[in-house]
This record gives sequence, C-alpha cells and structure tokens, in this order.
Amino acid sequence: MKTLQTWTAHCGLLWALSAYAASATPLQTYTEAIPVQGGKSLAIKMVQVPGGTFSMGSPSDEAGREKHESPQHQVRVSPYYLCTTEITIELFLAYYEETHTAKKAFERAQAAQKNPSAAGGEVDAITGPTPVFGDMTMGYDHQHPAIGMTWHNAMTFCRWLAQKTGKPYRLPTEAEWEYAYRAGSQEAYGSVGDTEALPDHAWFADNADGTNPVARKKPNAWGLYDMGGNVSEWVLDFYSAKTYAERTPPSPVVDPQGPKTGRVHVARGGDFASPARNLRCAARGFEEDFWRFGDPQIPKSKWWLPDLDIIGIRVAMSANEDSQE
Repeated sequence: MKTLQTWTAHCGLLWALSAYAASATPLQTYTEAIPVQGGKSLAIKMVQVPGGTFSMGSPSDEAGREKHESPQHQVRVSPYYLCTTEITIELFLAYYEETHTAKKAFERAQAAQKNPSAAGGEVDAITGPTPVFGDMTMGYDHQHPAIGMTWHNAMTFCRWLAQKTGKPYRLPTEAEWEYAYRAGSQEAYGSVGDTEALPDHAWFADNADGTNPVARKKPNAWGLYDMGGNVSEWVLDFYSAKTYAERTPPSPVVDPQGPKTGRVHVARGGDFASPARNLRCAARGFEEDFWRFGDPQIPKSKWWLPDLDIIGIRVAMSANEDSQE
C-alpha cells in the first residue's frame, strides 16, 4: 500500500510540474481564417492546451463554493485547442446570415422556380436558426461577445464553423473548460490570482454594467481572455448536481463529458453581472428558467434566448483531430 501511495504521489508531482512548466511557457497558437459571404474573411485565434491532470471542483474550505462543486476529484484531459476569446457578434452574425431558416427557405424557392430538379437544396447545407426575435446584437458592437443563443444554437454554430474550415470545431467539455481557466494553478481563480487581481482580468459586477469587447483585459497564463466574467460560456455537458459524486474510481477520470442525458446544460465562467465568487474556476452555472422569459413564443424557441446578454460561446477542437500543420 505504501508503494502505491508513493507512486501516486510521484505521478501527481510530475503532473503538477508539467502543468507549471506549461503555464510558464508560451503555448502554440494558430489563426483560423473563416471565409464568409461577400468575399470577406474573419478569424479566430486558437491556443493548444497541453494535456494533464488536475483536481476538478473546489476544496471544502474554498470561500463562495457550492455543494455541486464537490467532491473534488482527479481528472485527466487530453491535449486540445481552445479559442483565446469568446466568439464575437461579428462572426456569429456571419453564421446567422448564411444559415438562418427564412433566408434558406427563400433561396430554395427561388432555385426551384429556375430549376425544379434542384428543389432539394444543398446536401451539406446547415439547417440554421429561425429568425431572431428582436435584435441579435442587443445594441452591442460587433467585437463584443455573441449573446442570446441557446445551447442548441451554439452547437449548430460549431457545425457551421466545422463545415467552413474542414476542422471538427465543437464546444469544450466542462472539464476542459475548468482545466484551461486554471492554467496550471489550483487556486480559486487559477493563474489569475486572487480577488484583488480579478479586475485586471475580468468584467464582472465590480467594474461592468454590460458586456465589453473581447480581449480588453489581461489573459490568464495560457493566453485565454475573459474566461471569467463578460459572458458565461456554454460547454458540452448536461448539468447535474450529482455529476462529481457519481464519478467513481479508477482515478483520474479521463476526458469526462458529463451525464448522457439531462434537462439543461452547463454554462461556465460567470458574466458581467456576477459577483466575484461566481468567477472562481470551480463555479458551475447552468440554464435557468428565467433565461427564456424574454421569448414570447409558445413553445419557446430552441434557438434563441431573447434579450439575454449573459450567455455566449467559446469553441474547442481535439488536438488529435487537428489538420493544422
């Protein structure tokens, strides 16, 4: 037993040293050019997050913690890429203009009039969102984070981005998201530091009354901006308060993706109206009923959360699926 404990402690030390080295060294990045309608090209910057093992969740003595952040447990994540910023309104508008249902239906009707045999439309076309209720930008500038999309809409955006680029972009898992925010640190706010340093890195209740353009604050140690605050970010996982408790040995858990089913999905990071405690690395958010109150439709839209400017999206991609040279 003593030998096993020594080996486990040794492995833990190696992973900790590896994470520290990664946090102290600039990570590999690349810029993805995305061709959009009108002959334009928009871009996102991706950073390669090194694989590693970390303690997911919060310790019992962490200030501001909630019960569903426990028990703290070991998780190992494989290397992956993560967008350095939240997806902007500019890029989400390009997706919307190319895919939304009303426009596609009109184009199919026009094509059918000219060539009845082509009425089926494009085989690979993305079935996009219905027309947005109100103003999708909510009055914000195009370099602010995209807002007001449902989880389903966020997933469809990832499919569109994958089709445009030929790379399998997706939402990050909850484990990947927390690991990236920590950037090699097990402190409550990861490599950002403590609450005194938080205003230098995040837009939250103490310094914001709405969203702000992406990447205006300092990044964390892995070059990621706005991981805490500005807008919460959809992740892949369904939400359950029992997720961590149901993760059983062997440990560490490798690349977990959360429950197989559920009613709502997890959103991480807190937003511009959040108190500091909601910007902790371990803090867990999820879709709440009031998020849909702005939607007058019955049934509620599966695409939009009208007038909700606290939820956005950041994309990821598994490194072993990368076609990047």
